[in-house]
Amino acid sequence: MTRTEAYLALNLLPKIGPVRVRRLIECFGTPEAILSAKTREVLQVEGFGQDLAEAVSGWESRIDLARELRRIDEEGLTLLTQEDDLYPKLLKEIHDPPIVLYVRGQLTERDANGIGMVGSRQATQYGLATAKKLGFQLAYAGYTVISGLARGIDTAAHEGALASKGRTVAIIGSGHGKLYPPENAALAEKISQNGAVISEFPVDYPPDRQSFPLRNRIVSGWSCGLIVVEAPLRSGSLITAGQALEQGRTVYAVPGNIDRPTSHGCNRLIQDGAKLIMDGADVLDDLMSLFPTQPIAPKMEELKPNVELSGDENAVFQAISSEEAHVNEITSRSGLSSSTVNATLMKLEMKRLVKPLPGKFYVRLI
Repeated sequence: MTRTEAYLALNLLPKIGPVRVRRLIECFGTPEAILSAKTREVLQVEGFGQDLAEAVSGWESRIDLARELRRIDEEGLTLLTQEDDLYPKLLKEIHDPPIVLYVRGQLTERDANGIGMVGSRQATQYGLATAKKLGFQLAYAGYTVISGLARGIDTAAHEGALASKGRTVAIIGSGHGKLYPPENAALAEKISQNGAVISEFPVDYPPDRQSFPLRNRIVSGWSCGLIVVEAPLRSGSLITAGQALEQGRTVYAVPGNIDRPTSHGCNRLIQDGAKLIMDGADVLDDLMSLFPTQPIAPKMEELKPNVELSGDENAVFQAISSEEAHVNEITSRSGLSSSTVNATLMKLEMKRLVKPLPGKFYVRLI
């Protein structure tokens, strides 16, 4: 049995967890020695009663290690433990760092410089556009965008990072064989090609209420700072922000309209001391003392689409921002005729650069 396989076996044991594994390592030295320990020896470790001690000493009858190794191979995954160089250094510092990380894709040394981003699953267009902009800017500046692959803000953050051709890592709240949400399977595949999709759960572990808070502590623990883009007052994102503060991370929040429920959580965070940000450069300026060689994030007006635009297309595109704009306002800003603007908006929509909203309003998607 290899060292990594021994850690994997410990990770598969129910009710053991990272904190108890750390205590076992402190007592026995190596994961292999733990798996060879007798029940009476495990009973000497703090936090282990008879049931847990017997689970450790009798691990071979409690888990199917061979099946898990087979599923890892079938899914094309690799494993990281805290003894591996690419295991995120900041993540090692939290109270309960994962025993193993199941990785689809590939991590690099630069992924140690991660910035987390979380927010509402029922995000507004304002929130989605902001998350995508921030994801683009931060990944463009050389940071890895860390998020949870959930619907809404998480998805937009990953998409923005990918659009910049930068790095992004998705932490999922299930095993790789039970990816959630399933509609993000294509996005997960894209992320794995320019980053990684990561879980601490066994391959076929289904998502449940407990798995998502566990996932979120990895998002915040991996990151040197956590951004909350949009969140109501009763939100898992605020719980993640609390975890980030407990882990010694800086929390940033995007302000929103005071009459939007999805903005109440962020506005409250700002009242309670979170740093207000409006642009990726706000985050980078704050972190510059930690990473002084990082380039400055581009401003929104400096972002260029990755497609060729004609003169009319560029004029109309520049007349639209992340804020909702009526077609009449776009026409006025662009200086073009209404018929030209309407035809051009259709072209930009087909190129996935703008999105139509009810009432003849439009917003930019990058």
